[in-house]
Amino acid sequence: MPAIVVENLEKNYRHSCVLRDVCLNVEAGQCYVLFGANGAGKTTLLRILATIQRPSRGRFVMAGFDGVAQRDEVRQNLFLVTHGSHLYDELTGRENLRFALGLRGLHWDAQAGQSVLERVGLSGFDAMKVRHYSSGMKKRLAFAKAMLVSPPVLLLDEPYAALDERAMDMINQFVSGLTAEGKTVLMVSHNRHRSAQVAHRAGVLRRGGIDEISLDHLAGADELL
Repeated sequence: MPAIVVENLEKNYRHSCVLRDVCLNVEAGQCYVLFGANGAGKTTLLRILATIQRPSRGRFVMAGFDGVAQRDEVRQNLFLVTHGSHLYDELTGRENLRFALGLRGLHWDAQAGQSVLERVGLSGFDAMKVRHYSSGMKKRLAFAKAMLVSPPVLLLDEPYAALDERAMDMINQFVSGLTAEGKTVLMVSHNRHRSAQVAHRAGVLRRGGIDEISLDHLAGADELL
């Protein structure tokens, strides 16, 4: 059964239709990369799938749960990394990790926490308040949260933004590891080169709908927007 099923999804804002009849199936163990011009509705789609916004019409299923009727179950089975860090500036990096796990009812393991901090390159900054972090450090910490949660479905909005090459390598290793475990990643990105390294499938969101493209054509994605 697909991990993500989107059927005839639509989102309207007053007189503007951002998403129109969007359909998408992503199997467990796949990384699907979604491209599109600015304002095409990519972030709106991720926010709907993360149950932050409701669709105007249509339905979606995440990890076997209805995205509208079973929002709590959906949220327990996904993790979203987006432009906003969803971090608490007055907490330290380590405190942010503990708090994030506590919200999900998960146990804090100090050894596991130290391991992911080292993996994302923040082991020397875990006692620093996040308000002193750079944007790249905040992105790394957000991925540390995702690593600890290790969700069945991971949603990523521009995951490579504000990161150096080493951090991008770390993200791709993490994504590849998740899909190898049979978990699912839906990624919105403008970085064709990096996303092509982990993608199993790709599509372009334009005119409110998704057109699937061949991975061989990723280098020419600009012409498809």
